[in-house]
Amino acid sequence: MGAPEDVAAASKPEPIVSAASTTTSTTTSTRLLRGASVLILLQIISRAITFIANQVLLRFLTAQLLGVSTQLEVYYLSVIFFARESLRVAIQRQDSSSFSDDQGSKKQNNGAQAVVNLGYLAIGLGFPLSFFFGWLYLNSLSTSTLASAPNLVVALYIYALAAIVELLSEPAFMVMQTRLQFSARAAAESIATFLRCTITLGSAVYGARRELSLGVLPFALGQLGYGTGLLLVYLHSGSGLASRENFSLLPRPISSSGQYLHPPTLKLTSSLLSQSVLKHLLTQGDTFLVSILSSPTSQGVYALANNYGGLLARLVFQPIEESSRSYFSRLLSSPSTPLSDKSSEKQTTETAPTPEKTASQSLLSLLKSYLLLSLIITSLAPVAAPLLLSVVAGKQWLTSGAGATLSLYTYYIPLLAINGITEAFVSSVATEKQVHKQSAWMGVFSLVFASAGFITLKVLDMGAEGLVWANGVNMACRIVWCWGFINNWFKQRGVEADVREVLPSGVGVGAAVVAGSLVRGLHFTSKGGVKEVLIGLGKIAGVGVVFLGVLAFSERQFLLSAFQAIKGRRQV
Repeated sequence: MGAPEDVAAASKPEPIVSAASTTTSTTTSTRLLRGASVLILLQIISRAITFIANQVLLRFLTAQLLGVSTQLEVYYLSVIFFARESLRVAIQRQDSSSFSDDQGSKKQNNGAQAVVNLGYLAIGLGFPLSFFFGWLYLNSLSTSTLASAPNLVVALYIYALAAIVELLSEPAFMVMQTRLQFSARAAAESIATFLRCTITLGSAVYGARRELSLGVLPFALGQLGYGTGLLLVYLHSGSGLASRENFSLLPRPISSSGQYLHPPTLKLTSSLLSQSVLKHLLTQGDTFLVSILSSPTSQGVYALANNYGGLLARLVFQPIEESSRSYFSRLLSSPSTPLSDKSSEKQTTETAPTPEKTASQSLLSLLKSYLLLSLIITSLAPVAAPLLLSVVAGKQWLTSGAGATLSLYTYYIPLLAINGITEAFVSSVATEKQVHKQSAWMGVFSLVFASAGFITLKVLDMGAEGLVWANGVNMACRIVWCWGFINNWFKQRGVEADVREVLPSGVGVGAAVVAGSLVRGLHFTSKGGVKEVLIGLGKIAGVGVVFLGVLAFSERQFLLSAFQAIKGRRQV
């Protein structure tokens, strides 16, 4: 995909969108829509397996051990994120045909080879990053934490090895992602998730039966199994793709001059790297902050609420965000209508919608869908969440405050969803200068987040609930900035993106308020037996069914048009 140009470059006259380009855009949109469906299904299956395994694991864990395992996971994710995230985004922003300066039939093959070569940069970055972050983490541990978490140091070494093993699959993953090989990714992540759950749960049960104090070691072994599964499947699928398209999974020159790497992609990667640092600090900043300002027990409580509360985000919102980023990058990879050519714009509108208009309609539809789902979540989930927690995790976790934290977290989920899709659009179209500007603002928001966290955790002593509030402030700031950017971006191209179009109807909002008041007025308790809890959940479901009926009726035109759009794309 071609990197977006600045406004001056975008204003150069370009030909009107042709029928062929419209068909190509539609075909790509259809493939990405199917890819998003595959990824969502994959997430549902893998998370279901993980969810079941975690329910058993919670019987063997204390809040303190869960907090330490969360810290190790952040270490692992930090190594993975900084090693590959900016490379992945940069490659998505480049057109595969631009990776080679050679002409002829080998251009596409050289494009695939260039992607493979770039994947090896992630592997090279993984080694120093694993040592550096491991050193930082070990020096941050207190004596009491080391004493209360058996095998912590050994587990850290295994997590480092797991990160390197997963990064070894990056060259094959990157080239298959650019070729839209979603089935290979589905197979890889499904097998890897199964291995992680089996190894983690099996080692935990083995240790409990042998009365061994394994501590967080089962999590480390499971993560190593996950990375191994990814590597084996991607190598198998990638080697088949390489033989069919005549490229190698090993580094090879991409030009007659012996060049291995693509300079424009490297330049874009360096521009995105600083933003990736800030984005990761904001994404995982809650864990960093709670590690500094609270005890491991409080960290475990927040980790539990975050795992359950973020389940919907990981199942649905994350795959949609990833697919949307690819969709908008491909759709808007080259300007179609000159910014100032109104007659050309009118002619284009009469023949076929411009990519910018299509992007605006798609983005607004996604945002409105998210807001409708948010009405359902914020009206029913705050009461239902603690009841569900008492069933799946056990009542011992309710006494630690996890129920109240999870209830509050449900209000945070809509902010996660909206921020994800708006940032996906920004990352798809922002120029290098705009990326730097966004990075600066994200730095400001990180200070806002840290200040809010200090006030809620230290001054007000709100514990894990205070961290949810601090995250909410951070997400609200990021959403406001992203929407300002998006609105200006469309205005410069003569396309209107009216925020009022995404707002739910007054009837729907009123129904949400009534439904929320009804379920709160039923005075449920999560301290009773399973039967009482299930009866309470049944009553909430009854209110929810009526509420969903009213909401669907009030938004029937939007839902019908969305259904017809999806049906039309599937028939392409």
